[in-house]
Amino acid sequence: MSLPPLPGRRDHGRVDYYLISAAAGDPEPAGILVEEFVLGEDHTTTAIDSAAWEPRAGSWAGASALTRELRSDAGLRARVAAVDRPAAARALTVLGGGELPDEARLRALFQRQPLPAGAPLDLGTEPAARRYRILFAGLLGERELAGARTALRLEPADDPRVAGTARDDAGGHGFTWELRRIGAGIAWCVDVTVRPGQGDVTALGALLHHHRQAIRRLGLIPVTVERFA
Repeated sequence: MSLPPLPGRRDHGRVDYYLISAAAGDPEPAGILVEEFVLGEDHTTTAIDSAAWEPRAGSWAGASALTRELRSDAGLRARVAAVDRPAAARALTVLGGGELPDEARLRALFQRQPLPAGAPLDLGTEPAARRYRILFAGLLGERELAGARTALRLEPADDPRVAGTARDDAGGHGFTWELRRIGAGIAWCVDVTVRPGQGDVTALGALLHHHRQAIRRLGLIPVTVERFA
């Protein structure tokens, strides 16, 4: 596997788009949510910026309350679909909102939802390694789980809580990752372990972003990226 190219330390240029329907299973969008993860120097999430457009208001507004609700309310998640920017632009036109603002203008509309900060937890990871967890809200069905195994190039694991594992090397550094169930299947995470060689681990940000987006496209909602010592 070839690791994707390195992005910047923040997710600028990597805005996430969601369509919100009026009811679960309704294919017609009733609103649009735009989010961006704000990352710290160590690639962990420090906040989520967001804005939303609703036909009733006919305008954009900050959406930190909606961002929180999306990660805690399974009913809302059932009405949300992850899309790319062109799909969001088409939906906005259909809803009567005109042209989708460029991402620089969207960021000017964002409302920030800070996330709790703390020192990395010690889970007994070997001293030379760093471990990251990309946490997701929601459930994966069998079809989505098969898609996740393909997208992350996972091999079977012995642990029934782990959907699969994979590894790769880039720039003299070792990377392993696994897709894991949390809390009897109420949530999922991708755990990434980095065993640094010499020099900067330049592929880490790209790998974390790739895995977050791959699972987001399958219907789970990314909650945060944490680091464990």
